[in-house]
Amino acid sequence: MKYKLILFLFILSACAPQLTTLNKKESYVANGFAYIYNEFDFNEKIIKGKMNNDILQISHQNLKTGTLIKISNPKNKESLILKNIKRIRYPEFYKVLITEAVAEKLNLNKNLPILEIVEVKKNKSFIAEQAKTFNEEKKISSKAPVENIQISNISKVKSKKNNKYSKEIYILLGSFYSIDTANFLKQRINIDVPEFNINKLKIKKNNINENLVISGPYNSINSVKNDYILLKTFGFEELDIFFNE
Repeated sequence: MKYKLILFLFILSACAPQLTTLNKKESYVANGFAYIYNEFDFNEKIIKGKMNNDILQISHQNLKTGTLIKISNPKNKESLILKNIKRIRYPEFYKVLITEAVAEKLNLNKNLPILEIVEVKKNKSFIAEQAKTFNEEKKISSKAPVENIQISNISKVKSKKNNKYSKEIYILLGSFYSIDTANFLKQRINIDVPEFNINKLKIKKNNINENLVISGPYNSINSVKNDYILLKTFGFEELDIFFNE
């Protein structure tokens, strides 16, 4: 019992809120919904900064201004690399704020605007791609081991390619080497978040050493958002969202 308590405390600490400014050696990686900028939400102060919907612009509220960010549409693999123009506040459920021009350039489904987001570190091999992306922009106007159990980096989980379109969406709660740890997390959520529908939680074997704890399926932003907020009461801060592919 004592061992389980120690393990649970470790899981909670691993999921504790990060600093407002992300300043880690590893690049920031996330999967989730984009907030598409609109003037109404700006005027209503839901979005705390102004953007130009006619050009390619992106804002991440926790990454430094000027940070290079690669965003990709997981459905068609289209991608862009843009600078974080400024840190604009937007509802924290969303992973990034983009303009309509970005959504159109990536052929993003505006009803389910899921993006893969990667912070790009500046280096020589990146110069050519950077120049290409920025020139295009100008043309547009209109977690560590515990005893024998180790938690893997959930940001590195990649879904398999599948040509069949699916609107089923899942929340990724964590990736564990031990099936016991995955089951333990399910049990704790059931106890600590009684209003959460435990039937939505599943354990998916990703490979021989990786057990994914996922929640779903969902078919709309609102249904994902409701459970996302519930899970944050458990102590999660960053949760990846992905299509079932």
